[in-house]
Amino acid sequence: MKARDGDPGRSLAACLAIGAEPRGLLVQRDTYFRARQGRLKLREEEGARAHLIAYERPDRSGQRESRYRIVTVENPDEIKAALAIALGVEAVVAKERRLFLWEGVRIHLDRVDRLGHFVEFEAPAGDDGANATAATARVESLRQALEVDGDALVAGSYGDLALALPGGEAVERA
Repeated sequence: MKARDGDPGRSLAACLAIGAEPRGLLVQRDTYFRARQGRLKLREEEGARAHLIAYERPDRSGQRESRYRIVTVENPDEIKAALAIALGVEAVVAKERRLFLWEGVRIHLDRVDRLGHFVEFEAPAGDDGANATAATARVESLRQALEVDGDALVAGSYGDLALALPGGEAVERA
């Protein structure tokens, strides 16, 4: 689940109040490529290895299932150049992410360049979906604890939001 965050200070305080474990500040740059199916992005992160992430999920707001594959990339500049030639680049989005963990759920408090502040919850449901009910309940608990309003929910990716800006201001074209 992803939502706009109208009060990042309140969200941070709520994470700490519920006992979410701070896991650091991640500085990330996602390059979104044109994909025939789903989404494909190269995530580069300061102080960490790059990853190519292919994923599919419905473009609707609220809780939704995401199926993904993550591959570690040794030469991100070369992979990025090859994929840009073969597929084309849709958008490049830079963000700072405060990561918290709470009962197995990743909480992301994101500040995305030119898009604003967001809160995102990722709860693994397992390959067989056996934990889906529990994961859904944990996300709903977090939504209440962080006071995420239904009107703030976001359907697409940060790349989609960047492309929707007038003139594509948050998009760095390759």
